[in-house]
Amino acid sequence: MDITLMQPAGLVVSPAFSHVAVVPPGATTIYVGGQNGVDETGAVVSADAGEQSLRAVENARVALEAAGAGLEDVVSWTVFIHQDADLRAAYGAVASKLARDGAPPLVTAAIVAGLGLPGAIIEVSAVAAVIRG
Repeated sequence: MDITLMQPAGLVVSPAFSHVAVVPPGATTIYVGGQNGVDETGAVVSADAGEQSLRAVENARVALEAAGAGLEDVVSWTVFIHQDADLRAAYGAVASKLARDGAPPLVTAAIVAGLGLPGAIIEVSAVAAVIRG
């Protein structure tokens, strides 16, 4: 029983994302709600897109670990980034943290006019799946 990430023929092949995730029956699915670049008090860590991105992914990692999973178990990311943020800085800061062997996870990204938390310029959520033995 495996979790399968697919890049089907006929669709663009990218090292950054896959198109389909197949999670078999019996796997545990973990949903991580939106994480911003904030510290444990809820304060935005910086106005810098890279620093906020790093912290948002780190916050997602902490949430995943609380559920017995890790970044390597993420099958799908959703990313919202403010329209004025430096997209290259944001992605560049987290690319190495998200790299893994095999097919990459699914990614949905949107440039938005604003986020719910004042000062936040990035928000990520994740869906992970693990096979527990």
